[in-house]
Amino acid sequence: MVESVTADELRAAYGRTVEERFGHRLALNVPSRNNPKVVALVERINRDDELYALWLAANVNAVERLGMTDHGPVHVKIVMNIAVKLLRMLVEHGVEPAVVANYGMTDDDAEVVVMLAALMHDLGMSIHRKDHEEFSLFVAQPKLRELLDGIYDVATATILRAEILHAIIAHRSGGKPLTLEAGIVRVADALDMAKGRSRISMGIERTLSIHSISAAAIDSVHIEHGEEKPVRLRIEMSNSAGVFQLDQLFREKLSGSGLEPYVEVEALINGEAEKRLITTAYRL
Repeated sequence: MVESVTADELRAAYGRTVEERFGHRLALNVPSRNNPKVVALVERINRDDELYALWLAANVNAVERLGMTDHGPVHVKIVMNIAVKLLRMLVEHGVEPAVVANYGMTDDDAEVVVMLAALMHDLGMSIHRKDHEEFSLFVAQPKLRELLDGIYDVATATILRAEILHAIIAHRSGGKPLTLEAGIVRVADALDMAKGRSRISMGIERTLSIHSISAAAIDSVHIEHGEEKPVRLRIEMSNSAGVFQLDQLFREKLSGSGLEPYVEVEALINGEAEKRLITTAYRL
């Protein structure tokens, strides 16, 4: 059963005024793994009222005005943690990030790229849905300059900004990531589809489609070490309709991301009725 949620119910839960919305402020956190740059950035970001307000504005446009899924603080926090986890798992298996291969930086610097790109990939939604990826670039640029100041020298910070902006624009439909970090952000964005993440859209639209039904069928997403490849994405579904979500939507994000050699995807369908329909794991 899909629960419906209206825009008014969301405002009742999280507030209507700026002050009320900030009263439900979400703090970001990510396991630092002894990366002092990540620690410093998380502290700065959690104090940044401007950045948080941009996330709120993006979410109002997405959820309350367009009836879409979450594009605000919860979404970017989930995407950030998925992206950092994917990067660390790939690095553990000897996969080299682009900033290491091309600029002689460290894995810690690659974490900064995926972390900040994940957090800022939808900032352009604060302006408009159409072309929001492009809008995100000029909204993120001054904020990146501010956040990286003092953590890196000017030259290194400039290179990192370019890498982060590339990852932001490459997450769009048809985007062509040129780096491991950009591919990770693209895939991480698509993996924010666990149970409950699709229900806002379905409730506001009040309509059913294969997109909304398949999204609601996704129960959980597990990121594990793979058997044949470094990373296994194990997707648990309550209904076979979720296969559409993976085959038509997630496949598009994975295809061309550069992560294809490193990721295996397994979809498991729970429930006796569904087991009669599909008896083996579905693999991309």
